[in-house]
Amino acid sequence: MKKHENQAILFEAVQTIKTAILKSQGDAARSVNEKQLLLYFGVGKYISLNSRSGFWGKGAIDAISSQLGREMPGLKGFSSRNLRNMRTFYEEWALLAGDKQEQISSKNLSGKAELQIWQTRLPNSDIFSRNEFFNISFSHHTLILSKIKNYDERIFYIRLAAAEKLSHDELKIRIISDDYHHRSILPNNFGETFSESEQAFRAINMFKDEYLLDFINVEQLGIRDNQDIDEKVLENAIVHNVKNFILSFGKDFAFIRNQYHIDAFGEDQYIDLLFFNRELNCLVAVELKSGRFKTSYLGQLFGYLSVLDEFEKKPHENPSIGIILCKDMNKSFVDFVIRDYTKPMGVATYKTSKDMPDKLKKALPDIDDLRKLLESNEKKEG
Repeated sequence: MKKHENQAILFEAVQTIKTAILKSQGDAARSVNEKQLLLYFGVGKYISLNSRSGFWGKGAIDAISSQLGREMPGLKGFSSRNLRNMRTFYEEWALLAGDKQEQISSKNLSGKAELQIWQTRLPNSDIFSRNEFFNISFSHHTLILSKIKNYDERIFYIRLAAAEKLSHDELKIRIISDDYHHRSILPNNFGETFSESEQAFRAINMFKDEYLLDFINVEQLGIRDNQDIDEKVLENAIVHNVKNFILSFGKDFAFIRNQYHIDAFGEDQYIDLLFFNRELNCLVAVELKSGRFKTSYLGQLFGYLSVLDEFEKKPHENPSIGIILCKDMNKSFVDFVIRDYTKPMGVATYKTSKDMPDKLKKALPDIDDLRKLLESNEKKEG
């Protein structure tokens, strides 16, 4: 291909994408995010159809991005990297969208063919709604597509991000925590202890079997013979980072306090952490154990729940739930021994950053940066 022909093709490509950008920016009747995703999907298709065949030639995407920047000063989101992300966005979802990947080049791009690109459909599925897909940003989609290869897992994180309105960094944490593989498998007795099956189902899906507590200072744990001291260190770390803990725990949790005092028949008792969950409409007592699961933990938690339900629970609230958070457990054994208890309880384990592979450690956001982000979000909400 001659140099002047290549320049003409690239000029045509720049003008085509530029026209699409201007059309999208001028249409204020629809959701900004939806229009952006539609635009990026169309641009991704256009780039895919021309670049994958080699028609544009090497370095075309970089050249197009640079030219767009010159012709539209202040334009954001159309770096060469993002243009490639748009191409991936289109290619990964084209099949689900029912889009035919027919070759359309700049050379024979008629008005009809151009219209066909920009009116192309985005994914529509019975598994997740159109609203869920459009309720998360392009950066969320890019993160999911880059980190997750399994289709069902991608759908899970789209729904999770939309339902819980997760920020980009929050979604990244949930992916690193591997929420997909730790959901709905918490050893529990919810099915036997809740009178309503719907409440039991919601409770099962609310808790994971393992939580990532990457903010724990592991150097302060496991260095003494006194297990109670280790558990106090664990509790203090969670209290001081309660926002991060709730982020790991899930949506709709409100922290009441640590060492929550309950008094029944003159017996003083203290629950390590007490929460209220708005969706489940119940108190949630969390007992922290720095070692391996023991059956005696269930008896202790059962007693706490009995007192909570008798003396603390409001008439309109559901029965309290208890969660034991320990370092390790035999799931089969826990499933066996927990079934005979008549209060809803579950057992989960936790990991600190020390327990994670180096690859995942590097992917974790800096905890100070995360704290600043949470504080910033809180100020905006306030």
